[in-house]
Amino acid sequence: MGLKVGKKGLYRDYFLHADIMMMAVVLIGLATWAAFAALNWHSLVFFIVGLIGFMFSEYLTHRFFFHLKAPQNPLFLKFLKRLHYDHHADPHDLKLLFLPVWYSLPNLGVFALLFYLIAGSMDFTLAFAAGLVAMLLVYEWKHYVAHRPIQPKTRFWKWNKRMHLLHHFKNENYWYGVSTPLVDALFGTLKEEKDVPTSATAKNLENRGRTMSS
Repeated sequence: MGLKVGKKGLYRDYFLHADIMMMAVVLIGLATWAAFAALNWHSLVFFIVGLIGFMFSEYLTHRFFFHLKAPQNPLFLKFLKRLHYDHHADPHDLKLLFLPVWYSLPNLGVFALLFYLIAGSMDFTLAFAAGLVAMLLVYEWKHYVAHRPIQPKTRFWKWNKRMHLLHHFKNENYWYGVSTPLVDALFGTLKEEKDVPTSATAKNLENRGRTMSS
């Protein structure tokens, strides 16, 4: 599984991953464009709105899209397997840890377009989009740390890592947040480990429709 790797190799696997590098370039481009367009306190506000918006998008997408009952359509099934089902089947497979850029860019692009239609300002939208991409990279890092032999330094981040591993190895119906547990707390899916039964389908999301009839 490639888990026994030196510290430098662990960081290299993240920072030199193609999808991470491409999204980092996108972030730099957005931030530079936003800075030249109009750098003021409004930009900071909408950047923060983008950060928060991604947290909710991450949670809702993970819970209601990535955990859909296995579809009958083979192409859609293959799509979900690559995005999430296979990650649950083999949680530590490096090839499955990162969201592919062919998914992330269009997904975040739609959110940015919707924001533009509401705000009517390209300057605000650039700052908002930069916030989305910045939090995506935070999400990817937190997700990477959760599945690799990297020990977080603080008690909070150690706990946050454990919550995600419980999602994979205890019960896939709880602990959806990766970048933050706050949205789980808002939606009632942040539970004490002892209060949650062990799921038979945590590592086999394709079987959830067959075993979860309620």
